[in-house]
Amino acid sequence: MPLQVCHGAMMMCSFGMAPSSLVVLPKNRVNTNQVPDANIMDHIPMVNIMPFGMCSAPTNPAVIAATTAASGVFTPAPCIPATPAPWVAGAPNVLLGNFPTLDNISTLMCTWAGVITFTTAGEFTVNVP
Repeated sequence: MPLQVCHGAMMMCSFGMAPSSLVVLPKNRVNTNQVPDANIMDHIPMVNIMPFGMCSAPTNPAVIAATTAASGVFTPAPCIPATPAPWVAGAPNVLLGNFPTLDNISTLMCTWAGVITFTTAGEFTVNVP
């Protein structure tokens, strides 16, 4: 059964070179072990989703510019997450702040073609159906 995701959950992007941790603001007022729980709307770049080190997505304009500047030698660029849409799919039958709660099998798409997934949920005590 999937786990509830909370502040501090560890994530990885398929084009990122380092893990990142999810930041959940305490706006929903629901905690697990005194740590804020997340819902599918916790997807805002540089608020909830922090950079994944360097980005190697060939569709990222910063990577394209860095590669062009290096005379065509593929060159990663610093990651700036671009996540305009909510997490998919969450747990639709468990609402948190009027939106589906976020579980550790949800995914988030980056505009530059990366897929963000969880490596740890941030807590290991609350299962969501």
